[in-house]
Amino acid sequence: MQQQSKVWYEKMVDFKRFGTVLLAVGIFFYLGVIIPVDAKTQFELNLMVLSSASFIALSILFFIQSKHCHMKLLEMDDNEDLYN
Repeated sequence: MQQQSKVWYEKMVDFKRFGTVLLAVGIFFYLGVIIPVDAKTQFELNLMVLSSASFIALSILFFIQSKHCHMKLLEMDDNEDLYN
């Protein structure tokens, strides 16, 4: 039981790290969209908006997955307390 909870904890931490990194990259692309530069074409602007939205959406998904792992970990702790 202890090994299984360790695996869920590591998954939770990994998903949170992935979410944080993807959020940072998404914000970086968004800053590229809002900072005015004359050299940007409409295609580049659309690509950066799409990239920013994609990275932020993936970040949200990873944070949700991390929350599911956290809930699973809490559920395992509750079940362990019942057996002791």
